[in-house]
Amino acid sequence: MPSLSPEALPGALERELAPLYLIHGDEALLALEAADAIRAAARAAGYLEREVLTVEGSFDWSRLRDAMSSVSLFASLKLLEIRIPNGKPGTDGGEALTRLAEAPPADTVTLIVLPKLEKAQLSGKWFTALAAKAQVIEAKPVTRQALPAWIAGRMKRQRQSLSNEALAFFVDRVEGNLLAARQEVDKLALLYPAGELSLDEVRAAVANVARFDVFGLSEAWLAGDAPRLSRMLDGLEAEGEAPVLVLWALAEDVRTLLKLRQGLKDGRQLRDLARELRLWGARQNLAEPALRRVGPRRLMQALSDCALVDRQIKGVDPGEAWTTLRRLALELAT
Repeated sequence: MPSLSPEALPGALERELAPLYLIHGDEALLALEAADAIRAAARAAGYLEREVLTVEGSFDWSRLRDAMSSVSLFASLKLLEIRIPNGKPGTDGGEALTRLAEAPPADTVTLIVLPKLEKAQLSGKWFTALAAKAQVIEAKPVTRQALPAWIAGRMKRQRQSLSNEALAFFVDRVEGNLLAARQEVDKLALLYPAGELSLDEVRAAVANVARFDVFGLSEAWLAGDAPRLSRMLDGLEAEGEAPVLVLWALAEDVRTLLKLRQGLKDGRQLRDLARELRLWGARQNLAEPALRRVGPRRLMQALSDCALVDRQIKGVDPGEAWTTLRRLALELAT
């Protein structure tokens, strides 16, 4: 069956309740909300009994067979929830889930909850069998580009909106922390009445709960977004991130752009080079413009600067590694 986005799930549940649901993905908040919505819809439709199987360690998959065939003395309709935290059901589990997909239990809504899955798992027999019969909801991370629309949608549900300035400020304060973003949206509903909120109102209410990781730096500096890059570096340093990891990420990006330049110079296609250099998602679209902006000479100098930072981290050269890292990254972004 076609996949549903978490945003489209409530509407689908209003139309009909499917016998089999499968949630997977690494955005915990969206996965949790999707599961809660399915539970609520099942309860409203009379599925009052709930049985939960958590697959851990040496899980006995005969328990699933028993759960599928058992009849409750108290309710004729049941919600059967199967949680697989590691996403690896094993051989016995794969066979059991395949059988479940082929013959879902009667008078039962089955909900299967999985984490983010690797490509090999997504193409596995058990997953493809489930995906063919289940309503699949993928809880993808909300990207920086999608975050303004996500926040605006949440605000609309509580009959509030944000000015453009206020929305930009909100995004900067919650980037990388979707659960906190939802909490800050909920807070605004408690503090202010319906209508458009100003920048001053948002600034007074929304906490700085943004969270960053070293892999997000690539997108910021490749896009030439120096203010965002500066916030990310400040956040990583404040959170105690090791400068060696930031250095590694930055140096890898520089080497990748140099390899991209050489490949393009040799007449190779950008698409083939992107696949070879593992330029996925936003980085694929940002790499070539960044290469044109920075230029090969500056990239070669950046490698020398990276070597300096490495020596500073090791205490061989004088200077503070974070200061040099920040200067280098911001120069590459401008």
